[in-house]
Amino acid sequence: MLRDSFGRVATDLRVSLTDKCNLRCTYCMPPEGLDWLPNAQLLTADEIVRLVAIGVERLGVTEVRYTGGEPLLRRELADIVARTAALEPRPQISLTTNGIGLARLAGPLAAAGLDRVNVSLDTLDPDVFKRLAHRDRHADVVAGLAAADRAGLRPVKINTVLMRGVNEHEAVPLLRWCLEHGYELRFIEQMPLDAQHGWSREAMVTADEILGLLSEAFDLTPDDPEDRGSAPAERFLVNGGPARVGVIGSVTRPFCGACDRVRLTADGQIRNCLFATEESDLKTAMRAGATDDELAARWQAAVARKRAGHGIDDPSFLQPSRPMSAIGG
Repeated sequence: MLRDSFGRVATDLRVSLTDKCNLRCTYCMPPEGLDWLPNAQLLTADEIVRLVAIGVERLGVTEVRYTGGEPLLRRELADIVARTAALEPRPQISLTTNGIGLARLAGPLAAAGLDRVNVSLDTLDPDVFKRLAHRDRHADVVAGLAAADRAGLRPVKINTVLMRGVNEHEAVPLLRWCLEHGYELRFIEQMPLDAQHGWSREAMVTADEILGLLSEAFDLTPDDPEDRGSAPAERFLVNGGPARVGVIGSVTRPFCGACDRVRLTADGQIRNCLFATEESDLKTAMRAGATDDELAARWQAAVARKRAGHGIDDPSFLQPSRPMSAIGG
């Protein structure tokens, strides 16, 4: 198992396939983009599958989520998904994406073995989308959501970040739209993971504020906490259910005590937390000839050092040097 010193066991593996992205969302990176990792530094498809197999077959990983950057930009994605689905025991396989290209790829990915998707969508207004993402691709995201639903990649989940003075007024319309389409909406507090290091607590729309906005139009009832388990989202029944909405209060309502996640970056580093300042290098050892047993032992040692929490409220907290696009969500 991947057990840390606080007794938590990591069973949920988040794997970044690339640091590249075709959007420039303001809470992630500057309009001009970033200096991407050289291709030689990225894990190959074979290396990704080998490490995922070690996690699944030797270390107790039961869920694999492919992320980025934008994972749909990885040419071998369908092959990676298919090879992951062939592992024994078969893990649950999901994808976090901005949805651009999903209209074309949802069917092939479902056929390859993908189980479900999380799609980022912060607004229903194409003009606001263009201002936030610096790209005019709102229609492509909406089409991608519909294609995912048709392909059976359910539940189709939507991740939304509300920003003060930008889109917080869309909380109710977004939830209403998701209810109409059968999507599951999850609001996420804006986190200090932008490349510009421009995040501020004052500008963040908090979980309490989000719930306040939604409660003006909907009757929200807390879901059974037993069903939450280690999931990051607090879920609420909407108007008595069965539809639900989730709120991920990573900053103001941290869930570190139940965390079961571990991350593998696109360049082969193990990270225990989005906000970690340390990484453990598996790629160098793998390319130097390490056996699967040796890599598994290195991985276990890395997770054993996991800290109790992200420490955002600690005066000594420092934002990670890597932005979200390089870490992988």
